[in-house]
Amino acid sequence: MSKDVVILGGGTGGTMVANHIARTMRNEVRSGEITITQITSSDKHIYQPSFLFVAINHARVQDYTRSQKSLLSTGVNLVVDTATKIDAASNTITLQSGKTVSYDILVIATGAYPDFSSVPGLAEAADNFYTPEGAEKLRDKLLSFEGGKIVITIDVPHKCPVAPMELVFMLDDLYRRKGIRDKVDLLYTYPIGRLHSLEPCANWAAPKFEELGINSEIFFNVESVDPDKKVVKTVEGSEVPFDILISIPAHRGAKVIQESGLGDEGGFIPTNRHLLKAEGHDNIYVLGDATNLPISKAGSTAHYEADVVAENIISELRGLPPSHYYDGKVFCFVEAGLDSATYITFSYDKPPAPVPDSEMIHWFKLAFNEMYWLSVRGML
Repeated sequence: MSKDVVILGGGTGGTMVANHIARTMRNEVRSGEITITQITSSDKHIYQPSFLFVAINHARVQDYTRSQKSLLSTGVNLVVDTATKIDAASNTITLQSGKTVSYDILVIATGAYPDFSSVPGLAEAADNFYTPEGAEKLRDKLLSFEGGKIVITIDVPHKCPVAPMELVFMLDDLYRRKGIRDKVDLLYTYPIGRLHSLEPCANWAAPKFEELGINSEIFFNVESVDPDKKVVKTVEGSEVPFDILISIPAHRGAKVIQESGLGDEGGFIPTNRHLLKAEGHDNIYVLGDATNLPISKAGSTAHYEADVVAENIISELRGLPPSHYYDGKVFCFVEAGLDSATYITFSYDKPPAPVPDSEMIHWFKLAFNEMYWLSVRGML
């Protein structure tokens, strides 16, 4: 009897797991001993880190979009449909089309989404660069901006934790080159008592903010936004006017996770931090933004986790116990302007230590943006 491996989610992590298993177990897939099915709600795959560059018109969404089918190895069955319910007791997934899919092993890689409804007035007033539509709309505003106040607000958890900091450095550089930096008031805010949740990143950014004249306010938690008056009100009692409000609200886990009773109050799945199995479910693996792990929700996190999940599934399919363990490894490039960047790498036990930013690291990041398509196919 064949074993059915189902991957729920068509992002970086889910696609890498599907390709890794299909390439390693090609003979078993050909013989029908194993079936690999990926379920995703879109037939398109978009490289989300490009949104940062789209917002300043240094990239176009269409250049970082591929058909999902083109990224999958031979032997992976693609189902484009929306999962509405996971029944872990019967090992089945119900789809919006009404179909039911059974699995022996399930991989959940359903990601997270920014919840703009979490704060009154936010959805009406705020721009963002966390969706393709949002990044293009923000781009149009930023390019025509001739002066005023840009406020960046952040709530946690959210994807790409360093991205808001990157954007403010890039905007500083953009408006210097345009010759209007003295007319632009950049205010970066953060909800806790420093500029970033990772203290080394906060310490790296603080002197650069001072040098560049980027204003900041910590302990800044948005309570509501008045879209008509263009004012942000905070839990701490301040009222801040803006001309452009760029907001990164708290993210939530996918709706199907919330409605299947598998997640915590934020919709994130309690996950074993090393084996990456859903707590209490021996045949369900979780990776990427869907987990509740105390680690960055980032593409590189999903990348490193995908190797662990795929190898452990291969072991189990071959009658061996899972023996690969995720150590919390993350690697992120951090833009420090339009042509300079640093990077950070860290794990559960090793804190990040940003190196001095340089043009060379910036070009490494741009190179990776192009190499991503090889990476997600499992070829790099």
